[in-house]
Amino acid sequence: MTWGHQWPKCLRVRARYGGGVAGISIVGVTDIVSIRDLRLSTVIGVYDWEREIEQSLTFSVDMAADVAKAAGRDDIRDALDYSAVAHTVKCVVIEGKFQLIETAAERVAQRLIADFGLAWVRVQVVKPITSEGYTAAITIERGAQ
Repeated sequence: MTWGHQWPKCLRVRARYGGGVAGISIVGVTDIVSIRDLRLSTVIGVYDWEREIEQSLTFSVDMAADVAKAAGRDDIRDALDYSAVAHTVKCVVIEGKFQLIETAAERVAQRLIADFGLAWVRVQVVKPITSEGYTAAITIERGAQ
């Protein structure tokens, strides 16, 4: 599956929120909207046996957003909707069936920046390797700080 492919399930969120909080710059913005411990099951891994099963991944996402207007008006239309962000993360990862957690993190960051007009995002992906007794993790930051 190519990255440019648009997934129908995800388009509902994109259309509803119209690209989100466009034009926000992290310069001078100290507000961070976060999603923690988003757990999902997906096909992930490089080995043949991993391509035949679903494994658990946990995502944490931090996004620069000016929350003052949303807080002042108490209106979701002025906010970075974390439910829509979580839905987008799920769509990208489940549909992607990536081999590497690095690729999953990169594609999630790219999609969130594009769909929600983010200036900066940090994505962490955690993959338990229970058979070996450890957890693999990757954290990336994209955008201007």
